[in-house]
Amino acid sequence: MEAGGWRPGTAVFEREKVQRVISWLKKTFENQPMPQFDVNAQTINLLHVLMEYSEERERDVSFLIEDMKERAAEYDAETEYLQSFLTESLDLSPSSLSKEGSAHLETLVDSATILEVEDLSLTSFFCAMNDRSLELHEAESKNKEMEQELLNFKEKLTATLLLEEQLEKDLEKVKTHLEIEEAKSESRLQNLQFLKDKSEDLRIRIKTAEKQLATSGLDQSLMHESLVNLSEKLDGMQREMVHVKRKLDCYLDLPPNLSLARVKVEEAKRELNALEVKFSKKIEMLTREMLETRRL
Repeated sequence: MEAGGWRPGTAVFEREKVQRVISWLKKTFENQPMPQFDVNAQTINLLHVLMEYSEERERDVSFLIEDMKERAAEYDAETEYLQSFLTESLDLSPSSLSKEGSAHLETLVDSATILEVEDLSLTSFFCAMNDRSLELHEAESKNKEMEQELLNFKEKLTATLLLEEQLEKDLEKVKTHLEIEEAKSESRLQNLQFLKDKSEDLRIRIKTAEKQLATSGLDQSLMHESLVNLSEKLDGMQREMVHVKRKLDCYLDLPPNLSLARVKVEEAKRELNALEVKFSKKIEMLTREMLETRRL
């Protein structure tokens, strides 16, 4: 459906917005026919956004063109001024300059372009050169920082590689050690199995021999188990004998009869009384000495 075929009664639109969109489309396509589109809220809103964006862009371009024109006019005026100044004051013109002078002039122009000076005054050149020097210093400082960071990174990388190499060596050692231990463990398992088999064989042979001995009428007390039990009982009796002997040693100094034992007891009592008397005298003497010492 063409834009001109829109009927106001089909939907509720803002008439002014629709008219602006249609006018913008006609202006955009000029003499070319406008493409057909469905007139609805979504389409009109989308075209309206595009229209505003296009108009804003056109305004920006117009401002930029005007600014460029003004700058070009300023540059032309400054060029005419400099040419007239050189011609009238110094009687210089591009045609009158020598080859070397033209080269210097081109160098000056290139320098001014590179330095992006506002004008050709000496102050502008010095300011621009100072700015470039600061930028150069900042760039050099940044390069030094980056070089230091690179050096630190190389050192860390070297340390990491050395650590990785050492870990690989340690891993190889661990693998070798594990292989050796596995071989030892396998050998131990084989030996253990051999001992188990041998033990089982001996147990069977012992049982067979015991049955043969029992059949031949051998006394059971002479069997290994009985002998072990007897040995254990003998050890217990020997320990009891040692304990009893220690008790008997306490009575070896006693007289052989009761009368002599009583005499011994009386003698011991007299000796004990004598010792108590001596001890009491010693205590009394020490007490007197202490009292005399305190009085002094």
